[in-house]
Amino acid sequence: MSYEFLTQMKYKAIRVFKKSFTFLGLEVDKLAPRSNSDLQLVCSLKKFHIDLVVDIGANEGQFASGIRHFGYTGKIISFEPLATAYRNLLSASKRDPLWEVYERCAIGDCDGEIEMNVSNYSVSSSILQMSQLHLSAEPRSYIVGQEKVKLFKLDSILPTYIENSEHSFLKIDTQGFEWQVLDGCKALLSSFKGIVCEMSLVELYQGQHLWLEVLERLSNSGFSLWAIQPGFTEPSDGRTLQINAVFFRNE
Repeated sequence: MSYEFLTQMKYKAIRVFKKSFTFLGLEVDKLAPRSNSDLQLVCSLKKFHIDLVVDIGANEGQFASGIRHFGYTGKIISFEPLATAYRNLLSASKRDPLWEVYERCAIGDCDGEIEMNVSNYSVSSSILQMSQLHLSAEPRSYIVGQEKVKLFKLDSILPTYIENSEHSFLKIDTQGFEWQVLDGCKALLSSFKGIVCEMSLVELYQGQHLWLEVLERLSNSGFSLWAIQPGFTEPSDGRTLQINAVFFRNE
């Protein structure tokens, strides 16, 4: 039985369960695929013949599972620093021979060790300190501890993967640490055909670079803005706090 068939069956089952829970007045957010954003991205990955996706900040594999569900068939290599999320990521990837999970580590601008701030809401964990604005918008995101993890530059660990790829794509979801990831990828950045990067419109993590700076940096590196996807919103007033921006290299 093929991986693609099993994946389709899994997501059909998820939709059935979600409809059943909705009927009962319950929500099942964690089971749902990212749907429209992943479908949109996969269409772009196909257009640019992407054969390798580098998944930085994989958490439990939601992004990789989502693009698989909507038809991306190339190789994926995922990176995740948090111990619990990493175990779940390994479990999610184990039936997919083209999905590799690198050793547990964070990605940044140097090689060494660093301390992660672990959020109660796992996807909000970051190397940087969380701002009060973030906590107010998502009260579940309070910090519950720290974990010391290995830290690597992409320039140090990715060359072999990139050499074996014709069209690589970089995904950065590092909760305010995007700038440092790019600092550690100066030698390899020109090798990527495209990037999807989380960008904050306001300071959600202390000292982070905001959207306009990241946009200018990627533009100066030869990338054009291709698509903007919804991200983090303040529920009380509808203000957009964070977006995902998709870039592809100028033709």
